[in-house]
Amino acid sequence: MDTTVNGALSQAPSIQYHGITEQSLAVVLQPQSFQRQQRHCFGNSTPGEFPLAANPSIVLHVLTECDLDPQDLASLEATCLFFRQPANFTPDLNLSIAELAALDMCQRRSIFKPMTKEERESLKKRCGGSWKLVLRFFKAGELCLRRERCQAIAGPGHSIVVTKTGAVYSFGSNSSGQLGHGTKEEEWRPRLIRSLQGIRIIQATAGAGRTILISDTGRVYAFGKDSFGDSEYGAQGSKCVTTPQLVESLEGIFVVQAAIGNFFTAVLSREGRVYTFSWGVDAKLGHQTDPQDLKPHLLKGGLEDIPVVQIAAGYCYLLALTCQPSGMSVYSVGCGLGGKLGHGCRTDERYPRLIEQFQHLSLQPVVVAAGAWHAAVVGKDGRVCTWGWGRYGCLGHGNEECESVPKAIESLKGIKAVHIATGDYTTFVVADNGDVYSFGCGESSSLGHFDAATENQAQRHENVLHPKLVVSLKKRQEQVVQISLTNSIYWNAHTFALTKLGNLYAFGTGDKGQLGTELLAYQSERGNPERVDIDLN
Repeated sequence: MDTTVNGALSQAPSIQYHGITEQSLAVVLQPQSFQRQQRHCFGNSTPGEFPLAANPSIVLHVLTECDLDPQDLASLEATCLFFRQPANFTPDLNLSIAELAALDMCQRRSIFKPMTKEERESLKKRCGGSWKLVLRFFKAGELCLRRERCQAIAGPGHSIVVTKTGAVYSFGSNSSGQLGHGTKEEEWRPRLIRSLQGIRIIQATAGAGRTILISDTGRVYAFGKDSFGDSEYGAQGSKCVTTPQLVESLEGIFVVQAAIGNFFTAVLSREGRVYTFSWGVDAKLGHQTDPQDLKPHLLKGGLEDIPVVQIAAGYCYLLALTCQPSGMSVYSVGCGLGGKLGHGCRTDERYPRLIEQFQHLSLQPVVVAAGAWHAAVVGKDGRVCTWGWGRYGCLGHGNEECESVPKAIESLKGIKAVHIATGDYTTFVVADNGDVYSFGCGESSSLGHFDAATENQAQRHENVLHPKLVVSLKKRQEQVVQISLTNSIYWNAHTFALTKLGNLYAFGTGDKGQLGTELLAYQSERGNPERVDIDLN
């Protein structure tokens, strides 16, 4: 309200202040000397002190609710006795506050809740003997697998989409029943797999004529070609399964991820163990089996006692991202053509072997991707390394040469990557701000660099030797969080871009309906990303 009337001050009642001694301004502004008191975690007898030792339950609640990183909890233990001495809380009176906070955060995870006490203690021992290390193991898996979040899979000719609630949609080629609808008819629009009603799916993978889904209870469902070891092209399984069927041979193994490679399939257990099916004719994965074998075999060798958080399968080879007390590492096994195993040579590896180059680069891998002929890794610091066959520029080093050990992409300096995706001579990188870069083979318009305004057909299929910003996605003004592209040497590629808002965009080959929309009669592919009509939230 205005305090003046016709330019004069209005008459307002005076405010009376009580209990305040009148002092001159000089006295009020006179510098005061304060004695600095040092406070410790355990407090002292000073009135008003809030000793942590007297309120450990409150401290525990704060640590848990803040979802602190395991490294932060370890730092608290290292710097303050209060955080590392026994807290005298159940379920283990000898655990410190930091260890209890880590255990509480583990117990909130759905894959941890059904574990028995013996299983939990076994996992703790496997991870290094600390609940903080178990928590780091879980967080590492959540970072690279989008566990319990929506995801899209661009398979060879068909597509799978998992919503936030665990519902599954499929569309595209269906020659082997790989869409799971009980038929072999193609679907040009996303269609809900109704036979999965009541089952919450958290992970999916797709191969040629084959789909594998994983539920929140660790069960595995497969449909399409009834074989874990067929090649992508040619021989089919003995029969086709057109609706999701439980893989009974995995009963007793809580599975969190599956990967389909050429001639073999691999699954990852909750405890970080890797099991493989088939591709054992020459014992290339450390065991010898028949291609139609449905029994999983534990991947032996260096990974038996090391927890794995992510697996990635390419053409006849497998990568495994591990989490140890000493840090994150990558192991590789299988076919070494082109140097795609990353050991500085092109020889095959029968058992998993540590890729030592990351130690020389001082890089902590956090996400790994296996393309058909090349591989890529994102480091904790955001650097991107690629290796293997460099055809069409898929390694992003400005040439088409092979690299037999991981090499950082120099042109991505200044960009912090958080996600990587690889296909058949194609690579995508997602930055922390949601920008997307792609490079490699431009066939099928799967790189997303086609400019509809110019209708430049040469640009549509142009190979890209250096990482190039996908402007067509940038124009959508949405932050991209996941890219999926076809990883097959026989199928033309298509690409999905999933945004933070839950929108899904598709581009590339769509002649089988794998983009989720019908194309015009003269079209077989789409150069610009278009939104798929599906509710992921």
